[in-house]
Amino acid sequence: MRGIPILEIESLRTYFYAKSKQAFIRAVDDVNLHINRGETLGLVGESGSGKSITALSIMGLITAEPGVISGKIGFQTDSIETNLLQDLDDYVQLTSSDGRVMEVRKDCTGWQKHVEGIMTKIRGKEISVIFQNPRSSLNPFIPIGKQITEAILLNSRINNRREARERALYWLEQVKIDSPRLRFDSFPYGLSGGMCQRAMVAMALASEPSLLIADEPTTGLDATIQSKIVDLLQQLKSALNVTTMLISHDIEVIKRLSDSAAVMYGGTVMEYGPARDILLVDRESKHPYTEALLASIPSEKHIKEKAYLQAIEGDVLDTINTPDGCRFYARCNRVPEGIREKCQYHEPDLREISPGHCVRCWLYFD
Repeated sequence: MRGIPILEIESLRTYFYAKSKQAFIRAVDDVNLHINRGETLGLVGESGSGKSITALSIMGLITAEPGVISGKIGFQTDSIETNLLQDLDDYVQLTSSDGRVMEVRKDCTGWQKHVEGIMTKIRGKEISVIFQNPRSSLNPFIPIGKQITEAILLNSRINNRREARERALYWLEQVKIDSPRLRFDSFPYGLSGGMCQRAMVAMALASEPSLLIADEPTTGLDATIQSKIVDLLQQLKSALNVTTMLISHDIEVIKRLSDSAAVMYGGTVMEYGPARDILLVDRESKHPYTEALLASIPSEKHIKEKAYLQAIEGDVLDTINTPDGCRFYARCNRVPEGIREKCQYHEPDLREISPGHCVRCWLYFD
């Protein structure tokens, strides 16, 4: 957890207002994270836990429809130091009654213009994204080489098309795509899913960003291709030392590539710290949710003992009706009688229980 933070997220809240229910969907709720230069932070958790919305909030890709995004996202490189959410609350007015928000008024045009003003010099240049579905992210009517070339011309200091083309070929070689000069003129529909994902990685890295966000980079690929993409990311991490936020359901991928890890549930961070302390099964001092996630993964022990996988009972939290207490309380099987009332009615803070290792659980506070 050492080094200089390139990204510091403080009290990030991204709420979407549901008019039919006159309530907020708390997609991301009080998230605090930081990523040091050269490190990889892994975000893991069930679907709906807020991982991708956190990434979209960083990139300024949350739509301007009624909703609220607040907090601070500090981004600092050698050339830029800014808050990516600076003054966004000036464009939103809330009308409340008895502590309940009844109406959201938002200057959507002004809000969107302000966001684009902040992100113009950052999105695609200083921060790049690898999206989880490469086929939907690539333009099906333009060869992949031309798409990478255009990205280089748009997001780097290179303004010569011939030089940009050579740079695109260089990055296709770096991501080890088969026959890069041949594939340069191939359309996405003529490539396999693995090749499309390699093209997306090349496009994201071509601008040499300060921060790379990889959102489920192995989703939708078969097991063999998934393994090759993970190998590629590991090789690029070693060679380029790029700072990365890696989002995945696959704990093995997070464990293999990440220096630090954050386990998210119900829109917030339940556990955060060095990946080796959080994601190794034999380590103690884990949040019950982290423990349950790890127990649900097939392992060599399960195969040898012919044991059943453990399921996490209950349903994923409805973030419209967030409980007063611990968000995982209704599904937790480790609640002792002595702190049951505290777990049910009082939400714990994210506290440090060992150097760099933070847990949001009453079990570790007394």
